[in-house]
Amino acid sequence: MEYESIVLGGGCFWCLEAIYKQMKGIVRVEPGYAGGNWPNPTYEQVCSGKTGHAEVVRVVYDQNILSLQDILTIFWSVHDPTTLNRQGNDVGTQYRSAIFYSNETQRIIAEKSRREKDESGFFAGPIVTEITALGAFYPAEGYHRDYFELHKNQSYCRLVIDPKVQKFKKAFQDKLKDK
Repeated sequence: MEYESIVLGGGCFWCLEAIYKQMKGIVRVEPGYAGGNWPNPTYEQVCSGKTGHAEVVRVVYDQNILSLQDILTIFWSVHDPTTLNRQGNDVGTQYRSAIFYSNETQRIIAEKSRREKDESGFFAGPIVTEITALGAFYPAEGYHRDYFELHKNQSYCRLVIDPKVQKFKKAFQDKLKDK
C-alpha cells in the first residue's frame, strides 16, 4: 500500500473531516493543529489566536486510488480560499486557508494547483491560501474526532457542516466511498 498524507486547513476542521471521510481512497482523516509556534496546543489556546496554529486535518490517502490533485480539487471546492483568516462566521487566524506539505513533490503540486485555480477565474478574488512546509502536527482532542457523525443534530453541524457535505456529495459523486 502506498499511503501519503497532506495537512489542510480550510476553516473549521469538523467540516473538512466530514467531507474527506466520504471519499474513496481516504484511509484516515485526523483533525488537529499546525502552523503555529506553541507546542502541544489545546483547542482553547488555538481559539485564542495566540498560538498561530490553524485548525487542520491530516488526510491519509491511498495513492493507488486517489491523487493529491484529486484531494486539492475537493479542497478548493469546499471552502473559500479568497478570504483571509475567515470561513463564513468563523473568524481568526485558526480558520485560515492553508496547505501544509511534507515533501517537495507535494509543494510543487500544491503551488501548481493554486496557480491554476487562481488563473481559472473561478473565484472573484485572488486566492490567499498559504502553502507552507509542515512543521509539527498536533492531533486535536478526542472529542473533535468524528464530530459531524456524532453530533449531526447540533446546530453548527446542521447549518454549516451538512450543507457543505451535501454540496460535496452532489458535485463529486464519483469520488464517494461505496456504502
